[in-house]
Amino acid sequence: MLDAWAEHGSPLLIGGEPVTCDRRFETIDPATEEVIGLAADATPALLDAAIAAARRAFDTSGWASDLDLRVRCLRQLRQALERHAAELRELTIREAGAPRFLTHGAQLDQPVADLGWVAGLAETYAWTRDLGRAAPMGIASDRYVLREPVGVVAAITPGNFPHQITLAKLGPALAAGNTVVLKPAPDTPWCAAVLGRLLVEETDLPPGVVNIVTGRDHALGALLAADPRVDLVSFTGSTATGRAVMRGAAETLTKVFLELGGKSACVVLDDADLAGACAYAAFAAISHAGQGCALTTRLLVPRARHDEAVHLTARTMARLGTGDPADDRTVCGPLISARQRDRVEAYLRLARAEGGSFATGGHRPDRDRGFWIEPTLITGLTNRSRTAREEIFGPVLVVLPHDGDDDAVRLANDSPYGLSGAVHAGDLERARAVARRLRTGTVSVNGGIWYGPDVPFGGYKQSGIGREMGVAGFEEYLETKSIAEPARRTEGASA
Repeated sequence: MLDAWAEHGSPLLIGGEPVTCDRRFETIDPATEEVIGLAADATPALLDAAIAAARRAFDTSGWASDLDLRVRCLRQLRQALERHAAELRELTIREAGAPRFLTHGAQLDQPVADLGWVAGLAETYAWTRDLGRAAPMGIASDRYVLREPVGVVAAITPGNFPHQITLAKLGPALAAGNTVVLKPAPDTPWCAAVLGRLLVEETDLPPGVVNIVTGRDHALGALLAADPRVDLVSFTGSTATGRAVMRGAAETLTKVFLELGGKSACVVLDDADLAGACAYAAFAAISHAGQGCALTTRLLVPRARHDEAVHLTARTMARLGTGDPADDRTVCGPLISARQRDRVEAYLRLARAEGGSFATGGHRPDRDRGFWIEPTLITGLTNRSRTAREEIFGPVLVVLPHDGDDDAVRLANDSPYGLSGAVHAGDLERARAVARRLRTGTVSVNGGIWYGPDVPFGGYKQSGIGREMGVAGFEEYLETKSIAEPARRTEGASA
């Protein structure tokens, strides 16, 4: 399959059929800059056909009302992805530059397994809720609430976690009874195209329920978000692009879900295991070259232990270094593209201009090819600097001193973002107290892992609108309908 795509290009999926495209673009291995192959470069006309197919499938097929079929298709998709896991793993490493160890977690295996949880939720969900009888204005009425699918979902995804983010949208959207047009990032078109092929060949999914449109033109996403035939836009990406999505959707008052950027803080209190906390912060900040919106990229440490924390963190980051993503031992692989590497380097220059210095890293490693940046620890900045406030999306960690719990909370919350965070303390109750004060959607306490299919994920402030995953994420894809009927006579009542 992939060998054929290398020469002829991966197809689109429109109306249940693979669709070839005269226009194609190259997909690149970010570790080597080698061309992996070609992907379909869709035109606006092909996007229009995909939206029409999704609209038709929702309006005229029985998909929205057939819960058993939806659950069966989700379980078939999970099984198909598991059967092809070895091929998908190698593809994800090559196309996304994902370290191999992550493909055994959030990059592949975990989101595939999560489809089973979503299918189970749909089976047990209370689609109808009885509100009982009331007599507003003296009219006895029986009332109930229905939960129904929104309709056509536009799913627009980035390339950093191509399977996890795609399946976190596709799974609940389909379980809820919606149809979908997926527009994946141009950096990872093959990861999406493989999904489309498996849906056609190894599931009972009706034609048009899922449509996949790849393309290098970001304007396709804008067209999709603004189309009046779309009922919900589910977007993950930068805050700047999220604002554009909202503006486009505002014309038709289309519902939006936005999972956006972050500049999350790892807060270390003065009774914490400093070495353990710094190792955690170093590992988190540079995993997958820092290309994760929920990664902690500000390290807040007690002022009295600042220099020690810098030494411990820099040592760990330097020891981890960069490596071939195909190697099991690699934590920090390449950035996804030359454009992203250039963006990170611009922030490194800015950090110096703002008065910062590098305790480790700050440059490209000595590699002939690929889009690499060394794991970098920046010191000497304040929380008002742009480098400490803006999302860099690279293996860059800024360390900042704090003067106690209240000051740490103030610094952590002094951000336009509020996506994630972490707290490390020797006293668990103290850590919990700080965690509760952080204005952020998820918090890890002393290394706890919050990721899971049942855990709502999303942010405060400019980190987004709504939640993905969990029951809350599932309900993003539902509408609420309230119905009232004349009160039914009880048995034995007089005529």
